[in-house]
Amino acid sequence: MNKKKRFETMLIHKGYSSQDFHDSLNPPIFHSSTFTFSTAEQGEKRFTGEEEGFIYSRLGNPTVRVLEERMAALEKGEAALAFGSGMAAVSAVLFHFVYSGSHILCSRGVYGCTFGLIGLLHKKFGVIHTFNPMQTAEEIEAAIHDQTCCIYVETPINPTMELIDIRLVTDVAKKYGIPVVVDNTFCSPYLQNPLELGADYVIHSATKYISGHGDVIAGIVVGKNKEDMQKIRMTTQKDIGGIIAPFDAWLLLRGLKTLHVRMDRHVENTRKLANYLKSHPFIEDIIYPGNPNSPYYSIMKKQMKAPGGMVSFKVKGGKCTAQEFMNRLKLIKIAVSLGDAETLIQHPATMTHAVVPSDVRKSMGITDNMLRLSVGLEAIDDILEDIEQALGKLNRLLKN
Repeated sequence: MNKKKRFETMLIHKGYSSQDFHDSLNPPIFHSSTFTFSTAEQGEKRFTGEEEGFIYSRLGNPTVRVLEERMAALEKGEAALAFGSGMAAVSAVLFHFVYSGSHILCSRGVYGCTFGLIGLLHKKFGVIHTFNPMQTAEEIEAAIHDQTCCIYVETPINPTMELIDIRLVTDVAKKYGIPVVVDNTFCSPYLQNPLELGADYVIHSATKYISGHGDVIAGIVVGKNKEDMQKIRMTTQKDIGGIIAPFDAWLLLRGLKTLHVRMDRHVENTRKLANYLKSHPFIEDIIYPGNPNSPYYSIMKKQMKAPGGMVSFKVKGGKCTAQEFMNRLKLIKIAVSLGDAETLIQHPATMTHAVVPSDVRKSMGITDNMLRLSVGLEAIDDILEDIEQALGKLNRLLKN
C-alpha cells in the first residue's frame, strides 16, 4: 500500500530515493552544465519531448529536480520550478501571462522589487496594473478589466501584514477565468497552502523560510497544472534563464528538512514578542495577524495554520526615531530578508520599499515610523531584553 506521507516526512524524503544514487543518504550535487546522449536519435527524442531525460541544466538538473518534486508535494501542486532568485520566479510567472496592453490586478501592497517589476512592465510594454484592497468580492470585480491577465496577491503583505482572503479572490477570479498567483513567502507551505484555496500558482522567495539559514538566493513556483508549468519551463524560464544552481538547490533541500521545527519556533517566539510589544508605552501600533484585535485575525484563523514569524510595529515618532531605535539594538541585526535563524530588523520606507514613491507607500500603509521584524530562533528572553534596552535608551534620550 503506497500511503501518502505526512508533511513533516515529505520535507525530508519526497522526490529522492537513495537506491537510485549509490545509496547516498543525501541527494548528490550534479555540477554538470550538460548531459550526454547514448545516440543522436536519443538526443532528438529528448529535445522533442518524446523521451524523458536531462539535456542541459538550464532545462533541468537531477539535484534541482528533487527540490522541485519536493516543493510541488509540499504545496499540493502538480509541478514546481526552481529559480535563481525570488524575483526570477516572479518575473517568469508574470511574463508568462502579460502581453502589450494587458492588466495585472494586485493586492494593495507588494514587495518593493515586485513593485519595481510591474512598473517596468508598464513603462516598457504598456502593461497596466491596479492595486486593490481585495476585502470584498465587489471591490475585486470592480477592478477587473477585459484585459486583466492575472490577479497577483501577497498574503501576508510585506511589510504591513495585511491578509487577503485567498478563497474570496479565487472565487471571483474563476467567474472571469483569470489565473491567481499568490506570493506565499511569509508563510511557507507549512503554514499556508494557496493552491488548496483555489489559487493557480504559488511563489516563494526560497531565500527566506525554505532556506532558513541566510546562505542562498533562490525562488520557487508551484503550479496547479503540470502542463502550464511545463510551458513556463520551456519559455520564460528557459529563454530568460533565471535558473538555480545545483549547489543552491542542495542547500534548499538541506533547509527544508527542518522547516517544520524552525517554523514552530519562529511562531512561538513571535507570539511572545507581539504580546510584549503591544503593552509597551513607546510602541504606537503593532501589526500582527495573531492579535485577536487585528482586523485580519479571522482570515488568519481560516487559511493559516499559525500567524507566522513576522511582526511589524510603529514606534512613537518618525523616521529618525525608528532609525535611532535600530541603531541601539545589539543582538538583533539590521538587515533585509527574513526567515533566518537570526532575528532581523529593517526599515521598509528606506530599505525594501524605498523604490515605492512616498505617496504610494502611504496608501499601502507603510509609514516612516514602521519597522519590520523577522523573529529568529534565539532564546526569546534574549530577544526581548535587546528590544527593552534599546527602547529604554531611546526613551531616556527623547526625554532629555
